[in-house]
Amino acid sequence: MIELKTPDEIQRMHVTGRFVAEVLTEVGEMADVGVNLMDLERHARGMIERRGAESCYWDYAPSFGKGPFRNVICLAVNDAVLHGLPHDYTLRDGDLLTADFAVKIDGWAADSARTVIVGTAAEEDLRIVRATEEALEAAIEAARPGNRLGDISAAIGAVARDHGYPVNTEFGGHGIGRTMHEELHVPNKGKAGRGLKLQPGLTLALEPWFARTTDRIVFDDDGWTIRSADGSRTAHSEHTVAITVDGPLVLTRREQENPAVRAGSGRLSTKDS
Repeated sequence: MIELKTPDEIQRMHVTGRFVAEVLTEVGEMADVGVNLMDLERHARGMIERRGAESCYWDYAPSFGKGPFRNVICLAVNDAVLHGLPHDYTLRDGDLLTADFAVKIDGWAADSARTVIVGTAAEEDLRIVRATEEALEAAIEAARPGNRLGDISAAIGAVARDHGYPVNTEFGGHGIGRTMHEELHVPNKGKAGRGLKLQPGLTLALEPWFARTTDRIVFDDDGWTIRSADGSRTAHSEHTVAITVDGPLVLTRREQENPAVRAGSGRLSTKDS
């Protein structure tokens, strides 16, 4: 069942979204050569506790996972891209780190993800991070009343195609609101003009993610961490977005984030990507 949110409920989600953005900003600033993933996990836990928020990941046990998940943030490195299980790993120069974070505050959820480059940035890594951010902005632009769900998927797929990246459709965006995952799967590839008509009050987590040279995935033995099947590097960008009468409202926008990243627009910051 799809639940359309009232303007007041969207504002409550926006409160949660601002906190999610704050956590991802701090995690991105902390991510540096020599930092252990578990330090980032502990920092996120502390922020949740101080804010009185509720992790959407702790005890999360979907059918595809080896649950329950007993961490509060997903941290994936290099060829890992989704559901990265935090573990004893020390970040190295040139690592790609994806942090994915979702919580509820006062019963309303928000979800966001970002990929940062630790230390020295390789041009190919900058390119794939830029591509996911560009695809996310294209998806947000398509999230307008009167458009169709397929318009969002097609916008993401078009950016991937322009950059030459294959697209996996097993995992993509989703509805969000009272829980982290609500009705509607939003594939990262699709046909414009198809699917559900978008209405004000619809809230979605849009999350393009790409691997350089494959659309196939494999799971680690931990049962959670998803990697590119060929070991190629990956990137992932996600925002929670509300469709309003005035257009899309991004509920998880980070303060220093460029809302219109475009490939070729200059060097991507490794801290405020």
